[in-house]
Amino acid sequence: MSVMAVATFAFMGLAFTKPRSHRLFHYITAAITCVAAIAYYSMAANLGQTPIQAEFIRPGNHHVRAAGTREIFYVRYIDWFVTTPLLLLDLLLTAGLPWPTVLITILADEIMIVTGLVGALTQTRYKWGYYAFGNAAFFYVLYMLVFVGRKHAQHLGPNVYKTFMSCGVLTSVVWLLYPIAWGVSEGGNLIHPDSEAIFYGILDLIAKPVFGAMLIFGHRNINPSQLGLHIHDPEEIDGRTNGKHPATEKGNGVGNGVDNGVSNGHGTALQGETTAPTV
Repeated sequence: MSVMAVATFAFMGLAFTKPRSHRLFHYITAAITCVAAIAYYSMAANLGQTPIQAEFIRPGNHHVRAAGTREIFYVRYIDWFVTTPLLLLDLLLTAGLPWPTVLITILADEIMIVTGLVGALTQTRYKWGYYAFGNAAFFYVLYMLVFVGRKHAQHLGPNVYKTFMSCGVLTSVVWLLYPIAWGVSEGGNLIHPDSEAIFYGILDLIAKPVFGAMLIFGHRNINPSQLGLHIHDPEEIDGRTNGKHPATEKGNGVGNGVDNGVSNGHGTALQGETTAPTV
C-alpha cells in the first residue's frame, strides 16, 4: 500500500512540473496507483473478501481443511476493473490509436476482469468456463498491444516508439502471469491465500508503479500533440498571445478541429471557410 501511495504523490508532483496541457499521462498514472493503494489498504485490513467453498481440497491445505472454504478478495477485482482500463489508456494513447480501437480494447479488458471475478466466486467447475472467456478477452487485448499498437507507434517518431515498446513489453509479459496466478489460487486452490497475496502483489508492483515510472520518464520529451491529442489550456494560450487566441490570428489556425466550427479532418481549423465539410 505504501509503495502505491508514494508513487501516487510522486506522479502528481511531477505533473505540476509540466504545463497543464501536458499532464494527461501523469493524471492517469497517478489515478492507477491511487486506486491500487486504497485496494491494498482494504486487503491489509482483511476487508473486501468473502469465503467461497473451494472446488479442490488439497491434502495438507490447513487454510481450507476445516470449513473447506477459501478467501476471495473481490476488492482486488474492483481495483483491476478501474485501473487496468486506465493502464491500457496510457499505452493506447501513447501509440496514437483511434478512439474506436481504444474503446473496444478497454471493453475486452473489462470482460476479462469481470469473468475473472465471477469465476473466482463460482464454487463449481463452471468457473473454468469463465476463465476461458477471460483468457479469450485477454488475448485480444494482447493482440491490440503487440501488433496494432506497435504498428501505430512506429509512425509517431522514435521517442514515442521507444516509450511504447518498453512499457508495452513490460505490460504484456507481466499480464501473462496473471492467468497463471489465478489458476493456482482462486481457480485450482493450489497455493495458500498468503502466497496468492505475495504473487499478485509482486505483479501489481511491477504493472503499476514500475510501469508508471517508465511511462512518465518516456513522456518527458513527448508533446501530446505528437500523439494526436490537442489539449487546450486558455491560460497558456493567453500567456502566449496576450489574450488573443491563436486561431484568430492569420496563419495560426491550428486547433482541435472545432475552433471555428470548420475542420479539414486533421485537427486544423480553416480560416475563411463557411461551407460545411463534405461527408
